[in-house]
Amino acid sequence: MKTNRRLFLSTAVSGGLAATFPLSSCSRSDSVNGPTLLQENYDKLDQILQQPVFRKELFGSPVIIETIELLRYENNFLCRVRSKDGAVGISVGHGSQLRTLYPVFTNLVQPFFINKDARDLDLILEKVYIYKLNFRLSGLAIGVPLATLELAILDMMGHIAGKSIGQLIGEIHHPEIEVYQATEYRHLPVEESIELITRDVKENNARAVKIKIGGLMFHTEDMHAVGPPGRTEAMIPLVRRTFGDDMVLYADSNGFYSVEEAIRAGKLLEDYNYQFFEEPVPFHWYEETRQVADSLSIPVAGGEQEFSLHGFRWLIANDGLEIVQPDVFYFGGMVRAMKVALMAKAFGKSCTPHMSGGDLGFLYMMHFASSLPNAMPHHEFKGFKTNIDFECKTSPLQSVNGVVKVPTGPGLGVDINPDFIEKFHVVKG
Repeated sequence: MKTNRRLFLSTAVSGGLAATFPLSSCSRSDSVNGPTLLQENYDKLDQILQQPVFRKELFGSPVIIETIELLRYENNFLCRVRSKDGAVGISVGHGSQLRTLYPVFTNLVQPFFINKDARDLDLILEKVYIYKLNFRLSGLAIGVPLATLELAILDMMGHIAGKSIGQLIGEIHHPEIEVYQATEYRHLPVEESIELITRDVKENNARAVKIKIGGLMFHTEDMHAVGPPGRTEAMIPLVRRTFGDDMVLYADSNGFYSVEEAIRAGKLLEDYNYQFFEEPVPFHWYEETRQVADSLSIPVAGGEQEFSLHGFRWLIANDGLEIVQPDVFYFGGMVRAMKVALMAKAFGKSCTPHMSGGDLGFLYMMHFASSLPNAMPHHEFKGFKTNIDFECKTSPLQSVNGVVKVPTGPGLGVDINPDFIEKFHVVKG
């Protein structure tokens, strides 16, 4: 119950970590059992959704989008936008997704933005879902192409205003980001997994780590996922013993469990002082997510796969999640993701973006997290490896004891090598 979660948050970690988790402003029993209060919750969230995120007031005159180009070199994608006044913005797309989804960009997203005033970004991002019935698409299919274009526009607008991307969607609350090391390896034996997790943590000097438990979006009758029986039961305590009491630990099951098994796994996580349980059941099982949260004191996190503002609205109003995790690429960009964060903030909940990795995803994660008023203490990180040839003049982009300085230059805050850009060709159709 919520009371248990409050007790957990106040006692889980020494050194004040509990204070970084804001407490919910309404109790679970009130939101679920009181129809009037539940409607008040929805009304409150609807008011937030109606408020613009993009800071239009920074721009005194229209910024009309004249050209949009999707550029490709091997499996790397760039988006370049130009205004009628000659301003330019560039984003780095999610290459592993765009190699399949680029026709959605060129046919169903790109045309709608031409000749639009970029200052109206909030409204454009709503109306593009109506254009050519784009609302029939969901998840990555529309989210990744839309985010790729939105991020290029934000880069352009940042250069016009002399502001970082984070300053275009809010205030800078976190000029430095403390990361948690995201790890995989659920398919490997326990001993090999521990070796690789330890290597990854050392490589980036992380003081927090997230492990994978269970399998991936399928079910068993127990907590045995991939590998020998009892793997999850062995991993959870072994990771704690390996890294000690001072390491902040998170766990993600990627929607693997049934409600009953998720509760059993969650209680084991509680026993070993893990700090959140991500996607305990399939992401679209809203009622079941809430049932798990009802039964545990460990905060339940989710949102990586969620594609709907309305879905997040339900999960927040009904107290299904304590921590929201929109993915900037999967969810369609920073403006939409910030709307989720602000809804969560209104109910005392935290936000940390899911990072889908690759290309310059770590930079977009950092800019988004820098502007979160209700940020978690750590944010997902998978390393600095990238195929993109770029320079950053305002941050060394190094992890020092798990902390990375956010670039402060305009837009994305990096300069992509012009010679590298010359290798790209325009994607047609």
